[in-house]
Amino acid sequence: MVQGWKWSRRRSHLPLISLIFMLLITVTVLFNEFRIHEYQPQDHNPHLQNTQNSSPALLLELDRFTTCSSAVEYSGGDVRWGGSDRHSPVSGGVKECDVFTGKWVFDNGSYPLYNESHCPYMSDQLACHKHGRPDLGYQYWRWQPNDCNLKRWSVTEMWEKLRGKRLMFVGDSLNRGQWISMVCLLQSVIPANKRSMSPNAHLTVFRAEEYNASIEFLWAPLLVDSNSDDPVNHRLGDRIIRPDSTSRHLSKWENADILVFNTYLWWRQGPVKLLWSSEDNRVCEELDGVRAMELAMKTWAKWVDSNVSPLEKRVFFVTMSPTHMWSQEWNPESQGNCYNESNPIFKENYWGTGSDLQTMSIVEDILSRLGSKVTVLNITQLSEYRKDGHPSIYRKFWETLSPEQLSKPESYSDCIHWCLPGIPDVWNELLFHFLLEGYTKL
Repeated sequence: MVQGWKWSRRRSHLPLISLIFMLLITVTVLFNEFRIHEYQPQDHNPHLQNTQNSSPALLLELDRFTTCSSAVEYSGGDVRWGGSDRHSPVSGGVKECDVFTGKWVFDNGSYPLYNESHCPYMSDQLACHKHGRPDLGYQYWRWQPNDCNLKRWSVTEMWEKLRGKRLMFVGDSLNRGQWISMVCLLQSVIPANKRSMSPNAHLTVFRAEEYNASIEFLWAPLLVDSNSDDPVNHRLGDRIIRPDSTSRHLSKWENADILVFNTYLWWRQGPVKLLWSSEDNRVCEELDGVRAMELAMKTWAKWVDSNVSPLEKRVFFVTMSPTHMWSQEWNPESQGNCYNESNPIFKENYWGTGSDLQTMSIVEDILSRLGSKVTVLNITQLSEYRKDGHPSIYRKFWETLSPEQLSKPESYSDCIHWCLPGIPDVWNELLFHFLLEGYTKL
């Protein structure tokens, strides 16, 4: 088993009504993602134009207008990828020190690593202090591994590592948060006239001219091609994916020098419709999210296995980011969520329902067959402790909140994403640690 992958705690069983309530909160929060930037909708549907004359030899690109002509039960199809023999994908210093097992230490002398208001690229979805959060304690915690110290963060060392390179984050809004964190960590030393940020798009790019380097984010929440690949308009009734194709994203990510992938949250929103590349009549198969994720992960892993040389390209995979929907999991007498939480959980090996063991096992199995081609950033357990790190109500909401919602903050609290400065900065410290492969023993 990969070092740091510890999932021994029994799962708690919540009443059905609680699980339904959790789903409603999740959907409410995710609704806001498509409102992050202003967007002028298209006034036509391209699939209404001459679809009958489309050549079956050309793979139709999925978009938000894509529909299935019908849906049938999953036939058992699979992605052909055997992978290598199972072994640890984690490389570098973790062989001697498990940097993912440790504790949070209050350190208001060294943290935060930047000021929220001083980062011009900060997202209103993550700027918690700007949107009224009264406490700043969530910004002052440092991750301390049990048996060693992480390499101390250095802006200049990171930029030198990135000189002449493209660092690209690929995934969903949680990976976008990590990308924003990295930009905020690094941008302050670059003169304003020597840096630029492209408009929000499928691929968004921050460039530092003097280092000939870029820090990029590619919106690909399901990794494979899907009808949710528009970075703004992706609030759809059905999730449709091509489980055997990454062609739309591949052209963007294949030439990056350092890749940081994630996927998880979007697979927890109900069944997924599969539209295989060999299917010409838009007949979809329906499959539960966990098994659909496994197919997508195999397609992604197949590309990594065939195309990545660790000496030429570094590939990282960030494990699931936990949610904190049920305060009764850390405080049995309560009935809330992350709202009004101001301190971490200090119980060692705490594990809540916001992280799915079955999904983690599938991801571990696939990554374990990729060996040194991928480095795992196992942020799940260390983030589980941080019930205090979510935006809760302290973020911009693009929809109008009802008086009933406003009277009960727990009903619209964002317990999925993370405030910045905050936990994603530590994820990037771990990324820095592995890129520089430096640590000191205690």
